[in-house]
Amino acid sequence: MSSQRFSGVLVPVITPFNEDLSPDVEAYVTHCKWMLEQGVDGLAIFGTTSEANSLTVGERIQLLDTLVENDVPADKLMPGTGACSIIDASVLTAHAINHGCGGVLMLPPFYYKAVDTEGLFASYSEVIHRVGDDRLRVYLYHIPPVAQVPIELDLIERLIVAYPDTVVGLKDSSGDWDNTKAILDRFPGFSTFAGSEGFLLDTLRNGGAGCITASGNANPAGIRKVYSAWKADSTTADALQSRISEIRTTLQSFPMIPALKAMTARFTDKPSWALTRPPLMPLSDEQVKGLFSDLDLSLIHISEPTRLGMISYAV
Repeated sequence: MSSQRFSGVLVPVITPFNEDLSPDVEAYVTHCKWMLEQGVDGLAIFGTTSEANSLTVGERIQLLDTLVENDVPADKLMPGTGACSIIDASVLTAHAINHGCGGVLMLPPFYYKAVDTEGLFASYSEVIHRVGDDRLRVYLYHIPPVAQVPIELDLIERLIVAYPDTVVGLKDSSGDWDNTKAILDRFPGFSTFAGSEGFLLDTLRNGGAGCITASGNANPAGIRKVYSAWKADSTTADALQSRISEIRTTLQSFPMIPALKAMTARFTDKPSWALTRPPLMPLSDEQVKGLFSDLDLSLIHISEPTRLGMISYAV
């Protein structure tokens, strides 16, 4: 694994399926390469947006193998390896290390609720020790609205103290800026990512690393422009932030994963991209119509040129 920590804009990649709901490997590779061509800094494959917990361990291993075999740089990959089973998490994490991935994004074990800090620390610690590799870089994944198992500040501190060269960052998908700010203030130098581009500029200005955002599947170049403008100390950063936040607001008024897949289906002229694995369901025809209508209105409102396709609608 690379010793260089991730920063900038990373995307949890949506997973395409064939009609039999097996992963569409060719479409997956194409989409990953397209996003890297758009300038994103990394791909957080097997995240929530990827429907990762609807995939088997074997499917995740196969997809990672395929990306590397097709010349997607391993150091640009941050696979999600968290699982309810410490054995599954260890297998996925070790596989990522052996490929030279730049880090792993690790959910807490999320089935049992109301577990205490001691149990969560023991789970992460067990995986780290079972993998037993100095190259391992873990980014914690805090997403209490979905996992219902939070990663509290005290747990972060315990893990950093115990594994300072291994536990190096966190994605905060709480949707709560106060929580993100508390992490940034308490752990300077820790690579904290916002879980939405809506908080990207605030995160960067408070010492954070960037964002890991679902809507990067649709608007990778536009979101990356905010990071570039901030690095250049550009006066345009706030205006660019306003634009990407407008689009994010529109997207999240629909079920996010089916919406992103509907957009990709239209952009690629490949209807199967709209498929989701149950229990998630594709957007209805009425929802698809509303999505594109609302996106067009958003883009007109922010005075951007539009074209049919992903929001390479170039913001």
